[in-house]
Amino acid sequence: MPLDPPSAGITLPLEEGAEPVDILIVDDLPEKLLVFRTVLEELGQNLVAVRSGAEALREILKREFAVILLDVNMPDLDGFETAALIRKHRRSAYTPIIFITSYWDEVQSARGYSLGAVDFIISPVVPEVLRSKVGVFVSLYQMKRQIQVQADSRGAVMAAEAARRVAEENDRRSAFLAHASRMLGGTLEIDRAMAQLAELLVPAFGSRAVVRLIDAESEVDGWCLAEEVDRGVRIRTDKEAGAALEPAVEAMLRKVIESGHAIEVDSAREGRGDLPWAWVAAVPFVAGDRRLGALWVALHEGRAWPRPTAAGMLGEVAARASVAFENARLYGLLQREIVERQMVQQELQLASRRKDEFLAMMSHELRNPLASIVTAIEVIRRIAPNEGKLTWAIDVASRQSRQMTRLIEELLDVSRISEGKIVLKYESFELRHLVAQSVETVRAAVERHRQTLSVHVPDEPLWVRGDVARLTQVISNLLHNASKYSPDGKAIALHARREGEEIVLTVHDQGMGIEPELLPRIFDLFAQGQRGLDRAQGGLGVGLTLARRLTHLHGGDIEAFSEGKDRGSIFKVRLPLASEAGASEPGGVSQSAPQAVRRKVLVVDDNLDAASGIEALLRIDSHEVRVALDGEQGLAAFADFQPDVVILDIGLPKVDGYEVARRMRALPQGRGVLMMALTGYGQAEDRQAALDAGFDRHFVKPADAQQLLACIREWRDGGSASAGDASAPQAQSGVPQTLGT
Repeated sequence: MPLDPPSAGITLPLEEGAEPVDILIVDDLPEKLLVFRTVLEELGQNLVAVRSGAEALREILKREFAVILLDVNMPDLDGFETAALIRKHRRSAYTPIIFITSYWDEVQSARGYSLGAVDFIISPVVPEVLRSKVGVFVSLYQMKRQIQVQADSRGAVMAAEAARRVAEENDRRSAFLAHASRMLGGTLEIDRAMAQLAELLVPAFGSRAVVRLIDAESEVDGWCLAEEVDRGVRIRTDKEAGAALEPAVEAMLRKVIESGHAIEVDSAREGRGDLPWAWVAAVPFVAGDRRLGALWVALHEGRAWPRPTAAGMLGEVAARASVAFENARLYGLLQREIVERQMVQQELQLASRRKDEFLAMMSHELRNPLASIVTAIEVIRRIAPNEGKLTWAIDVASRQSRQMTRLIEELLDVSRISEGKIVLKYESFELRHLVAQSVETVRAAVERHRQTLSVHVPDEPLWVRGDVARLTQVISNLLHNASKYSPDGKAIALHARREGEEIVLTVHDQGMGIEPELLPRIFDLFAQGQRGLDRAQGGLGVGLTLARRLTHLHGGDIEAFSEGKDRGSIFKVRLPLASEAGASEPGGVSQSAPQAVRRKVLVVDDNLDAASGIEALLRIDSHEVRVALDGEQGLAAFADFQPDVVILDIGLPKVDGYEVARRMRALPQGRGVLMMALTGYGQAEDRQAALDAGFDRHFVKPADAQQLLACIREWRDGGSASAGDASAPQAQSGVPQTLGT
């Protein structure tokens, strides 16, 4: 037979002809008070409605109430605070309180029951349920009052005893359910909650209880059994070896789970020999439309509650357990999702780190052969006759080597910005100098394509605060793209103006334009428009990404506009306007190159081509040169040759360049030597490590031959040339050069 639903309560008949009792309704919303009055008018009792906890306390001082309906969420004094004050009055210390709330959880439930609440009703209320529950306490109050009035008769005594038993049973019922709620709500582990529920029911309800949960989404499929043994209660689970439920019990559980309805079986009366228990019941665990499992109990009448009460309470316990299991299920899913996201995040971070490591290593490996090529080109330029075709070939090779250097540096700059390794060298300078340097970088490309470049800068001085080399890199990149993606003979415009507290630089071209589908992601890494098989424009798709990130680092922004294919494009760069105070012109006053002095130079590099190229370049400049191919040879040559200058590679076999530099500096003859690091590693920590090891200058391959030779010429006895990094980007070149002062 089906069990009573969890919401069912005990309904006592209202006594006819009895004097109406007082019912207190406390809610701050007039419309809800009207609803409660309408629902409870059928009970024929005195309804006292107030709109605050303070008013409720005043009414309690005036009269005694049979039951109090108390809203939880009220301004000033909320329901819980009001209940606590009500309990402090002797007259209302044991008055039944039913909390009305639109939100219920285990925390609120535990707090309410600790204040002596007899029940919670979820808003919006079901009229029949509200009338039934209030009617119970009205009846109890009437019975209590009748007993007091008829205390001199035997019938009154019997009625009082009956009312007492009902009240005690209600109190025990409420206390048990409150305890069950606290216990089930105290854990978010499904296995622990299953065991706690089974232990709660044995031996209070019967000799055996089984909690069965099935949920494919959370990957839960198991059971927990509690049964009486000689010395107490034993817990078993499906995880134990050879553990299994009786077929009849398993079938009963599955039937309840599939149907969603509770069932009760009187085995003796129905002749169920497959069930060795006299009376069994099973109820489902339901959360919304989801069936989570079922509860099976072998009941024993007379243990804690009579059969009707026990059957009804199983439904109440199952409802509370359903909430606990649903919370634990959701918590488990959340934890699993968190773990999965953390794993994905770790994989993404690992992939990003591998990408950065690959870019750094690729840069180093490409720079070594590129350094040899650049040096060889410079040697050929210095010794070759001034013959037309040979000069053309040298210029082509030099130009393409610079292009390769620019592509490598763009890739590395994007990676450095992503890792926060870009360090900006701030200074204040006039906008016209930034524009002049940017234009100078693309002058050759514009002339090669027979294009015209018009530039407009306001007459008023506009000041910018930032890294002039990096901002030159941004503007020159936009101008370079404008020239690259525009046909020969077309016009390009660079306009600068002031808008409020911002400087706006606009690059406008008449080139191939930007497709509408590409425009929203034009600044994404590696984003490029459609290319022909000839890839005439070249590029890696990182220049605009780098330009935007550098602009953001300066507190500005960059936007792109285009009406479509072959309609040209417009790029706008916005930068904060700086004050003139503390401004300084970028760069220094040019000085004539000092007279060359013959120096003894030791070159240590394991790349024979690179070492030979530098040797040839230095000999052309009249220096005496010796070459060593590893660290140990370099130390031996240093002691024997006693050079004025050491050009030392970092990535040497046997002994690395840092250790070689430290050992050389430790020797007496090493104190006044100009020591230059020439390496493929060019990040900030690499430069700092070189300075810490005793190097005076740090050059990143491929080094500019003119600056390398100039550094040697500037060196005087005692090392008067300024020591430090020689790998800052050069504003005059328009690309992130690897050499400079």
